[in-house]
Amino acid sequence: MNMKDRKSGIGFSIASAGEKMQQSGFAFFIYALFVILFMGLICVAVFFASVKGEEEVMVPQVVGKELSDALLEMQVKELYPKIILRYSDNPEDKGLILDQSPVAGSIVKAGKRINLTVSRGTVVDKVEDFKGWNIDDVKSHLKTLFAAMSKPLITLAEPLYEYNAAEAGTVLSQNPPAGKSISDPIVLKLVVSRGPENEKITVPNIVSLSLREIYSQMASSDLMFDFSAGETDANEPQIISQMPIANEVLSKNSRVEAVIGFPQAKGLSSTVYGIFKQTLPEYAYPLKMELMALPPSGGKSSSVVKFTHMGGSLSIPYAVPKNTVLILYVEGKEFSQITVRPSED
Repeated sequence: MNMKDRKSGIGFSIASAGEKMQQSGFAFFIYALFVILFMGLICVAVFFASVKGEEEVMVPQVVGKELSDALLEMQVKELYPKIILRYSDNPEDKGLILDQSPVAGSIVKAGKRINLTVSRGTVVDKVEDFKGWNIDDVKSHLKTLFAAMSKPLITLAEPLYEYNAAEAGTVLSQNPPAGKSISDPIVLKLVVSRGPENEKITVPNIVSLSLREIYSQMASSDLMFDFSAGETDANEPQIISQMPIANEVLSKNSRVEAVIGFPQAKGLSSTVYGIFKQTLPEYAYPLKMELMALPPSGGKSSSVVKFTHMGGSLSIPYAVPKNTVLILYVEGKEFSQITVRPSED
């Protein structure tokens, strides 16, 4: 073989090897691409498998069932309960499911939280001892205790009042007695003190007393004063007569009539004289009352007089600037109000 043929053979071998390498590289590229695509498909499949929604289930009916039974049913459905405790009207509801959300029959995904409202029983399960309490405090206590309940467990009957050495308004006895278990709504009956029987009061001499002195007498006396208007030559209001007269003996909370003389209006005086009158319910014992005055310019109200009263006809003399608002409070609650006008003097 000459040199020319040898060079030609070498050239052919190199060209052939190059073609094989090109074919082999292309095959490797195709193979690599196939592997990448295959792995990509696997990743996509795994991703969608992982984000696939939970199994849908139907929410069971658990209202009225014991909490333990409800939890078992939730577990079977792969639902997770959220417990909410609440007082209920019926003592027998304790531990029972009162409400659920979502409602029974709803289709939800497994793993969803279901709100379960569970009864923790009643606010109280026994009758309290109210002996020695003031009747008004008992009423306020029961109202607050059962404010969130549609039907209170304890309803207060009209109290029975009797004379007693205890302070008026004090609870003497109760039925049912303290400590009695409450299984159903009950009616609480109370016996309440009227105060000492036939306690006697000597009528004070109030003639010539000024308005300020009358207020002091009203605040300290166990008598009720009925005022009517008269006239006086004095420059300030004062009592000009009373009935019964001083030093007579009356039963506690009896009424004393008094005529208060008001001076004649002079010039451009802004003071208005008059008598605040109101008809109240009849009370079994004296209640705490207060007459407040709100000035015409607004601002803070001030106390005119504090006193106790059995109800019925009520009258209180006043001397205030015109357009003053007079407000009557009974046991701390507003009962009525008037705006004082010049024509009321």
